[in-house]
Amino acid sequence: MSFDNREGTRVPNAPLQFIEDGKLVTRSSDELFRGRKVIVFGLPGAFTPTCSTAHVPRYEQLHDTFADLGVDDIVCVSVNDAFVMDAWRKDENAEHVTFAADGNGDFTDGLGLLVEKRDLGFGARSWRYSMLVDDGKIVKQFIEPEKPGDPYEVSDADTMLGYLAPDREAPHDILLLTKPGCSHCARAKGALREKNLAFEEVTATTAMLRAVSDDPRTPRVFVDGKLIGGADELIAWLS
Repeated sequence: MSFDNREGTRVPNAPLQFIEDGKLVTRSSDELFRGRKVIVFGLPGAFTPTCSTAHVPRYEQLHDTFADLGVDDIVCVSVNDAFVMDAWRKDENAEHVTFAADGNGDFTDGLGLLVEKRDLGFGARSWRYSMLVDDGKIVKQFIEPEKPGDPYEVSDADTMLGYLAPDREAPHDILLLTKPGCSHCARAKGALREKNLAFEEVTATTAMLRAVSDDPRTPRVFVDGKLIGGADELIAWLS
């Protein structure tokens, strides 16, 4: 394999397909990118592990941040049919990423990133990449290194954010383990909402709390994978 960087060139003009209002719609890539600033990321396949647990979710999470930086759309491209891509979008609860099907691989092949994955039973698929496209022109491209398997090192959303805004801090990943009727949990959630910080909440069992902390009280607050503590510690961290 040998992948050429296509920065400074125009995206290939190839058909891409979408499901809109239950109907199959075909648009040319020229139509999709004309007059718009778009982040595109390509990946090997819908419902596959890295694509589902990391690649798509982080771009979805950083949508508002990218929009603040002038990005009009985030497009996920895979060599799958449009019906599979639409089912995957729904499964991911992805409201802000546009899922584009490159069923025949024409768009991916035009980028020089169509690869054979017959060893996995996939046939021809996309190598993993991301790129910033402005009015149809590739401004920046991040192509995963040519290694065996499915490397995921440079096409992620945080790398793209670092290129667009090196000084911009990415949103934190915040998780709250809570229990119903917990007043301290309500206080923690209120403090986060006052700061307009997004968070995930999981109703925890006692066994779950003991498994992640030596303090079984709620809430247990985690930020970027680290235990902050309870509501008081969270408020101190926010200040």
